[in-house]
Amino acid sequence: MLSKRVYAVNMKSDDASTALSALFLDIFRANARLTMAGDQLVSPLGLTSARWQILGAVAMAPAPQPVAHIARDMGSTRQGVQRLVNELLDGGFVELRENPHHRRAKLVCLTAKGRQAMDEIGKVQRPWVDGLAEGLDAPKIAVAAAVLEHLKRKLEEGIGATGDGSE
Repeated sequence: MLSKRVYAVNMKSDDASTALSALFLDIFRANARLTMAGDQLVSPLGLTSARWQILGAVAMAPAPQPVAHIARDMGSTRQGVQRLVNELLDGGFVELRENPHHRRAKLVCLTAKGRQAMDEIGKVQRPWVDGLAEGLDAPKIAVAAAVLEHLKRKLEEGIGATGDGSE
């Protein structure tokens, strides 16, 4: 079921700001629930949602990357990603390899255990996502994704912290 909150299509700027503020609260609430559900989904594999995100980023990267690049791509801090990579190292899901481009910035790579975990996640994630998708249609999801991408881009540009783009 969709949120009872209605976001009108033809709003004035002030109304759009109010609707966006309400949307932010909905995103925060949805993120908390998504994290809890993700934790439940992957806990049998010894993972958390946060570790799953990093493992997925490593698995989906076109080539092994150092922690700083993973953090940048995810919009996270290097320190936060490093902590999670360390936990994945301790769990045997990833390993560090020499980086021919930088002596100290090792490359994060999946281990056989990490690849197996990603395979297992794929088996449980698809039915979970299918259940979440019930009652939604793809064009509306695409619009929501476009709005989120637009907001992400503006935030990356520094717009939003002060309201005027200054830092």
